[in-house]
Amino acid sequence: MSTVSLRLPNFLHKEVKEIAREEGISINQFIATALAEKMTALRTREYLEQRAARGKRDRFEKALAKVGNNHPLDENDIAVK
Repeated sequence: MSTVSLRLPNFLHKEVKEIAREEGISINQFIATALAEKMTALRTREYLEQRAARGKRDRFEKALAKVGNNHPLDENDIAVK
């Protein structure tokens, strides 16, 4: 595990401290989790952009044609058992 010295504006430190307390976790755990979430979001965007660049319009249209004119179900159409 690495140690990082981090400078935060006072208002931000106060908010992080409060949220971490409410969540029952340490400030370190909160910041590490927030950083991991941000990194995941950025990597996901890159991944989707790469996948989109490999996509073929004709293959997309062929797959879409299989769907037909069906409409998505709304919550009233789903039977709860």
